[in-house]
Amino acid sequence: MANPPAESLDVRSPFEIIDPRNADDVRSVLALAARAADVDGQPPFSDQTLIDARSGARTLVAERSVETGEIASVAAVSIAAASPASSPGDAAPAEAEAVVDPDERRRGHGARLLDEVLRVTDHDALLWAHGDHPGARALARSRGLAVTRELLQLRLDPVEQNGTAADVRSFRVDVDDSEWLAVNAAAFASHPEQGKLTQADLDARIAEPWFDADDFLVARDDGGAMIGFCWLKTVDGIGEFYAVGVAPEAQGSGLGRRLVESGLARLVARGIRTSSLYVDGDNVAAVSLYRSVGFVDHTIDVQYAPTPTPPLHAAG
Repeated sequence: MANPPAESLDVRSPFEIIDPRNADDVRSVLALAARAADVDGQPPFSDQTLIDARSGARTLVAERSVETGEIASVAAVSIAAASPASSPGDAAPAEAEAVVDPDERRRGHGARLLDEVLRVTDHDALLWAHGDHPGARALARSRGLAVTRELLQLRLDPVEQNGTAADVRSFRVDVDDSEWLAVNAAAFASHPEQGKLTQADLDARIAEPWFDADDFLVARDDGGAMIGFCWLKTVDGIGEFYAVGVAPEAQGSGLGRRLVESGLARLVARGIRTSSLYVDGDNVAAVSLYRSVGFVDHTIDVQYAPTPTPPLHAAG
């Protein structure tokens, strides 16, 4: 069952907070996101955002169409809870992803939604634009937002496996969970999203219709300890390298490359011809690895943040 909205943001009319317990409104948001993905060729929300939106962990800020009364635009906003020991300046910025219904575009919804998100987050927010569309870039520029992170989507077509694969086994649900969470956290200790996954996050992904334990490949050392994994996600005929991780003690051994080859072998066995993956543009080692097996640029997701305002100095 969904929880109440995670944050009581002080939104102003014409905006409203979507209650995650209202099944009709949640379905409307998900349907809007699906329509936008069909038109844009890119989903407007990440998997984690969709999970959080359903559970109420993210606040959905929406504006309805005056003509139809249906949701015309929506932003999923996440505000990190401050720890008791943290000082006011240590609070993490809010994060947001937003989408406008394709039928409601060019009517000012996007600009109004962005302005409202910036207002309720006190202009301290990281905002994702999936696909780096010219309209989103122009809107961001008009609000003084600067690019702070670029997430590359790479594609491989056709999928082929030519190198040496790792010795892998399928993930065992309810058996490998805790060990995988520990390896994942260690492998992605510096990653702002992947390294923070919890048991609840893993459970939510296992419950997704795309999940297949045989697409979740696990490598172990001679003593049986998990040292790496290659998690695949296949949707609409595209096999995504959802996450590839190597435990710190096994890094530098070539295991990452062998895990990628294991993933490619699995996709070939399934008859999948096209593969995709997401990787931070500044992760030079990972980008180099993926390009070396044939992945090429497809799209870019861009994260924006408000440009700090220079302090005012009194005249001396």
